[in-house]
Amino acid sequence: MVKQERGVRTRNHLISVAAAEFDRNGYDGTSLSRLSRSAGISIGALTFHFAAKGELASAVEDSGRAATRRVVEGVTARGGPALDTVSALVLALGRLIETDAAVRAAARLTQERVGAGPDWCGCWLPEVKELMVQAAEEGQLDPEVDPCPATLLTAHLVGGVVTRARRRRGERPGAASGELRDLWRLIRRGIAAPQTETEMPK
Repeated sequence: MVKQERGVRTRNHLISVAAAEFDRNGYDGTSLSRLSRSAGISIGALTFHFAAKGELASAVEDSGRAATRRVVEGVTARGGPALDTVSALVLALGRLIETDAAVRAAARLTQERVGAGPDWCGCWLPEVKELMVQAAEEGQLDPEVDPCPATLLTAHLVGGVVTRARRRRGERPGAASGELRDLWRLIRRGIAAPQTETEMPK
């Protein structure tokens, strides 16, 4: 039992270290020897848990997708007007991206790595699209706003936060998510029907 617990801790430690390395350097820029040094364990111990770099990358992707799904499910479970839920989800994703290296790494790896798992955007973008369609049906969007381009705009915005958060490591906490909040406020004003505009969630 103790041996199993130690093995789980080592595996989780490797995933955490690999997330930071893949986030910073990408898949091709990260080697097993680099991961071994960063984790403070031997190559043999690393490959005992993950036989190849691709296996470790897949574990990081799974971790990032799981964290994203928890946020999506937590926000959408609250209910409320569809456009308000989109706002809450966008802002929650911004905070998650800024604080979770596995999420940023998953977003990067699913774009860079041949044989990667499902695209990271697939963890949250379908819900945004469904909510945008619902918002249009309920008259929460401006009649001239098509839900599909509005959803695509959201994808570009959140994707930009991934890049900004990676580049702004070491700056004051909340810088990238604060930018996201300001940009989303402008976007929401442009897509919302005037009578549905409400205070954005915190």
